[in-house]
Amino acid sequence: MKSVDAIDEAIRDPKNLGEMTEADAVGTAGSADCGDMLRMWIKFREVGGRRVIDKATFQSFGCQTAIAVASMATELIKGKTPQEALSMSGEELSAPLGPLAPMKIHCAQLVEGALKNALTGVVVPIPAANAPSLADSLQPKAGLKITFR
Repeated sequence: MKSVDAIDEAIRDPKNLGEMTEADAVGTAGSADCGDMLRMWIKFREVGGRRVIDKATFQSFGCQTAIAVASMATELIKGKTPQEALSMSGEELSAPLGPLAPMKIHCAQLVEGALKNALTGVVVPIPAANAPSLADSLQPKAGLKITFR
């Protein structure tokens, strides 16, 4: 499958899209200033005495390639220990989609950043209930309100 076809398929049917209320860890990457932001939620479980990723979800405000990479990454990290997932690069997380265009490599780096930010909080997990929504993070400070329908 060509890279464009794989990305188009991941965009048409993204996996694990949305907030997770019972997450053990939450990580965000990007900036409201540039418009590309991604948040990832992670839930762990014990398997044979090892703590592994049971489920990961994401929410993205950015380009479609970031959505495709995040969708793929949330599938790839299932069953991995936090250490195994931390060792994965943006290139590895996006590899099943095929090579990304040079101007889209930042999308894989955005996903990698959100994953690493979530997993570095594993020792002291960030409660999902205390994390503002990604939409809240995008609200401008000068009284203008962004709404999503």
